[in-house]
Amino acid sequence: MADAGIRRLREDPPVIVVEHLTKRYGEHTAVQDVSFVCQPGTVTGFLGPNGAGKSTTMRMICGLTIPTAGRSSVVGAAYRDLPNPGREIGVLLDASAQHAGRTGREILGLSAQTLGVDAGRVDELLELVQLSGARSKRRVGDYSLGMRQRLGIAHALLGDPRVLILDEPANGLDPEGIHWMRGLLRDFADRGGTVLLSSHLLHEVEAVADRLVVIARGEIVAEGEKSELLAATGVLVRSADPAALRRALTAAQIASTTTSDGAEMVEAEAEAIGRLALDAGVVLTELRPAESAGLEEMFLALTGTTADAESALAASPKETV
Repeated sequence: MADAGIRRLREDPPVIVVEHLTKRYGEHTAVQDVSFVCQPGTVTGFLGPNGAGKSTTMRMICGLTIPTAGRSSVVGAAYRDLPNPGREIGVLLDASAQHAGRTGREILGLSAQTLGVDAGRVDELLELVQLSGARSKRRVGDYSLGMRQRLGIAHALLGDPRVLILDEPANGLDPEGIHWMRGLLRDFADRGGTVLLSSHLLHEVEAVADRLVVIARGEIVAEGEKSELLAATGVLVRSADPAALRRALTAAQIASTTTSDGAEMVEAEAEAIGRLALDAGVVLTELRPAESAGLEEMFLALTGTTADAESALAASPKETV
């Protein structure tokens, strides 16, 4: 895609470093000893069930929530220590947190003055996110959720940052908008930028991310290259009698996770599962390596989620912690 509105990224490599972040609210631990690194030139997908601690972690990285323990840095410094953080890091944590009484152009114009950005940048970005013309003059309170997301992306890009930290940026976008978002983030990373992306749209994350960080119950349960993680998820097993298969796995003390369509994700060798099914008299209709099953199966296996991951998260996209 064309890089209108996004200046060629600087050569010095940006990076996000999270070290042992912990956040407690009284006796409740929302985030426990979370550590990961986001490298330049990559999109890192930050995944986890509702309430897993994704938003809390991102808020700590951006200096909005004070950690109980641990630390984080972006482009070599804590976010709060950056003299003009909007020129280094573009942040979108809540697209609804915008002044409903102002127009889209006014919001970007005021931020441009604050950041010390040329006013012409506002027009470039309004065009880039398809909010130019009459749309830019409408009050944000009259915007759809998808339009507010587009405005939030424009706001994140306003300071020509080296890093993007985005929490559910595709929420409310139609399929065309989601495709546009994917291309924008891929282009940003391919030119040397660093993207940390939290989303409940697992297929979209799978399409754009280079690396994955998976969090469950406040702790990191997996981190690494997407291809490596998808190749390390065991086998996918399906039976004509799912209940009998689960009983056989339980009797053999083999842990499994039920996917959204009734199959079982099992951390075991395919031959062992085949012999187990034969001995138990369970007819298998499918037995294959899970790497070909995709991100949803890996997500279910790592987080222990038993419902449809995308549907459950889409129904409640904002975390409580």
